[in-house]
Amino acid sequence: MIKCLASLSIAFVFILLSCSVQSLAQQPGIAKGTVQRIKVHSKLLEGNLSGDSADRYVSVYLPAGYSSGTKKRYPVVYFLHGYTDNDAKFYGFQKHWMTLPPILDTAFSQSPGHEMIVVTPDAYTLFQGSMYSNSVTTGNWEDFVASELVGYIDSHYRTLAQKESRGLCGHSMGGYGALRIGEKNPGVFSTVYLLSPCCLNSPAMSSETLLLQLLRADSIKTIEEFQKSDFFTKALFASAAAWSPNPGNPPFYLDLPVKNGNLQPQILQKWDANRPLNNLDQYIYNIRKLKSIGFDAGDKDRAIAESIKTLDEELSKYRIEHFFEIYEGDHINRIANRIEENMLQFFSKHLSFKQNTK
Repeated sequence: MIKCLASLSIAFVFILLSCSVQSLAQQPGIAKGTVQRIKVHSKLLEGNLSGDSADRYVSVYLPAGYSSGTKKRYPVVYFLHGYTDNDAKFYGFQKHWMTLPPILDTAFSQSPGHEMIVVTPDAYTLFQGSMYSNSVTTGNWEDFVASELVGYIDSHYRTLAQKESRGLCGHSMGGYGALRIGEKNPGVFSTVYLLSPCCLNSPAMSSETLLLQLLRADSIKTIEEFQKSDFFTKALFASAAAWSPNPGNPPFYLDLPVKNGNLQPQILQKWDANRPLNNLDQYIYNIRKLKSIGFDAGDKDRAIAESIKTLDEELSKYRIEHFFEIYEGDHINRIANRIEENMLQFFSKHLSFKQNTK
């Protein structure tokens, strides 16, 4: 059940930019939606030990028809971005490998009557990503998305404010977040889609490369050293901030799986507990309450492709209907195509475009 606005304590919102975003490849004559980049204050993110602002940017795509009517209400798809990304990159405010609004414009022009509002919060943190997890170090990201953000969007835009009309999706870290939040909130979202979701299962600790990365992370003692570190080292810190927070361990307020050169099995156990494939059995009843779930990955994205094959097997074991595909591609090269031709069609098929009268 979504909390009422009184419990949200949203302090302010202001439209920073309202624009139509288009790409050179977009076909002429396609009606273009608008993008509003707003700020939303979150009570649930206040006081996080990382010092990240509780005033979060949120990009909101409004379909072309939104401005021409005053009564029509729309389904909402919440799109969660990946690690090191933010909302600005996906909505055309910053240079990126993919811009979402032209994809949405094209897809919705081909599906009259199936336009949707698309919302992306900025989950970029001190550690370059929140993992969309509840943590005293980074803040209550799961609850912010499922409760505060949904409540805010429903109160400020013409949405179909019902679970049957809400979708949740994401790429990479965002795919992980979509499954994590979706399986815990079947009363909020009805349809979930994962694009190349990371972190579903536990990596092999025998990997020499992983052990070297953990040792490298263990050698970092200051925020400045962290900021100069490589991608994988930063990702380890982001994982620790989300899954093994420690309010008594400054300056990072987290525990890494390696300390003073020694492996910490109890920390690895905490990380393992946050891997969806490790706790899927405990959420099966919730997953059954979802109307639909889909996921895909490129065959060159080997570790992730293997993890979603396992997810497919597990859901099939429980006889839960779902969409699953391994396609020819890597972690990012066909994501735009998958969003337009698969994910949006999936939401178009499974979300409700009318008010529930029950």
